[in-house]
This record gives sequence, C-alpha cells and structure tokens, in this order.
Amino acid sequence: MVLGPDAAGTFEGFGVDVRVTLGGAGTPDPQLPLPALIAGLLREQAGAHSATTRLLAPDTPVDECQRLGTELAVEDVGLLVLADGTNRSDERSPYPPDERAKPVDEQIRAALADVDTNALLALEPELCAELGVAGRAALQVLPGVVAAGGGTWRGDLLYSATPYGVTYHVATWTRTA
Repeated sequence: MVLGPDAAGTFEGFGVDVRVTLGGAGTPDPQLPLPALIAGLLREQAGAHSATTRLLAPDTPVDECQRLGTELAVEDVGLLVLADGTNRSDERSPYPPDERAKPVDEQIRAALADVDTNALLALEPELCAELGVAGRAALQVLPGVVAAGGGTWRGDLLYSATPYGVTYHVATWTRTA
C-alpha cells in the first residue's frame, strides 16, 4: 500500500489526539497505520515538505523486498524504515516468551549496527512471524537500497532495547563513499 502526501491521521487511537499529515491538508483518517502516523510526525518535526509511505505486508517475499529497495535507491530522497523487533522476549511481552526471540533481536541489532545486509536477508519470514517481527519485510528492503546505491555505508545504532517486552532498534545508515 502506498500513501501519499494527502494522507492524514491522528494518534487518538493511541491515547492522544495529535494530528499529522504526510504533507497535505487532508481529513484525518482514524485508521491510518502507525508507520504512516510516525512518518507524518517525523516529517513535520524535520520540516520536510511531504512524505510518501510504502507499507509492506508482513509476509512480503524477500525478493520482492529487495526489488523495492532497488527501486527506492534510484529516487533522490531520504529513506526511513520503521520495523520492530520481536514481541516475545521476556515476561513483559504481550505474548508468551520464546527462547528464539533474543537471538533474532541480536541478529537485527548487529545487522543494523554493522550494515550487514546478508544478516538482514537471512531473517526467516516464518520465524519472524512467529516471534512478532512484523517489520521483517521493511528491514529486508535495506539490502536492495545498499546494493543499488553502491558505495560504502556506515551504520550507527542509536537505540536498542526491550521496553514493555517489545524490542525496538533505531539506527541510521549513511553512505560514506
């Protein structure tokens, strides 16, 4: 699903009526997906004119993710990838803990820090689905971007933690040459 600059929404369903847009003045859609809401909030904070979001289904095949990354690499835009880690890491998790969760989170954490595209491509769709990594497909777009963009890349892991039993990672990837 692609949402363009006319999309608008609100965080009201998450407890606070903060309205955001991807660039236009559209009527807020109370069902706008969370990644689009976050993109709109960050767009406004960064002062960007507009944003387009591409939402991937959790079961998007790996090769389709890479193809999308290749397509995005030719566009002269910044890229924000929103993807969660596991939601089964510990007793605070919304689902029963699973011993396989921490190694998967570590694989994602290390891949983001080291710009390890092979490790991202190695994420198994079925295992990620079982462990609640709904953003696996979004993470697997990155190898296509790096391959098509060429050059040398540096990763900076800014945050990686498991508050409330769900793991979140925040990293930046910068082409250095």
